[in-house]
Amino acid sequence: MNNELKELALANRILAREGVVDTFGHVSIRHPQRADRYLMSRSRAPEQVTVEDLMEFELDGTPVDARGRTPYSERAIHGAIYERRPDVGSVIHNHSHAIIPYGITPVKLRPVLHVGAAIGEEIPVWDIARKFGDTNLLVVNMEQGRDLAATLGANRVALMRGHGCAVAGATLREAVFTAVYLQVNAELQTRALMLSDEVRYLSAGEVAKAQAMTSQPIGLERAWENWTLRADRTGL
Repeated sequence: MNNELKELALANRILAREGVVDTFGHVSIRHPQRADRYLMSRSRAPEQVTVEDLMEFELDGTPVDARGRTPYSERAIHGAIYERRPDVGSVIHNHSHAIIPYGITPVKLRPVLHVGAAIGEEIPVWDIARKFGDTNLLVVNMEQGRDLAATLGANRVALMRGHGCAVAGATLREAVFTAVYLQVNAELQTRALMLSDEVRYLSAGEVAKAQAMTSQPIGLERAWENWTLRADRTGL
């Protein structure tokens, strides 16, 4: 499992280098040998995460062996998605500024470029207030996490109103690819809307074909190699 742990630690560094996460945000993988558990860093800025920071969790968020380490408070996002979606092998939660406007306005986030098709045709918005009223907007228990997971449904991405998003992928590399191009797509869509209200979005057929293309190992590995070389791997 050493390779999986190294890649998970590296994924934290990649997401930080690409500007998807800053001090906050986290990425996890389903345990390679235990589908009822997942692996994620202790509470630490992603750019600083090392293999030694990685912890094992039950799906309800209970640490298997905390050893005095403090976990992220929003781990219910990860556990609830793994619980609902057996097809998911990796989950990312981030607060990319580029996506926030699409969770607080009526404007829907939609794919506008071919690699942006990784986000899928449908990007639902989850509003914690609908069921839980006034909160601090953090997903801190499994009831909230399960409600978010229900909104995510079979999609790859769900926006979180006034907060950020949850990204689900079959693999770690797919999830990272989706999170990176979710941000890029949002930035490009915003720019396009500043030029005109008439934006030519990808059709449903184009999304399906482009997503199938971007999910192939050759593309994911090419992107991963480049992002790996760009990231700070000191002390991993």
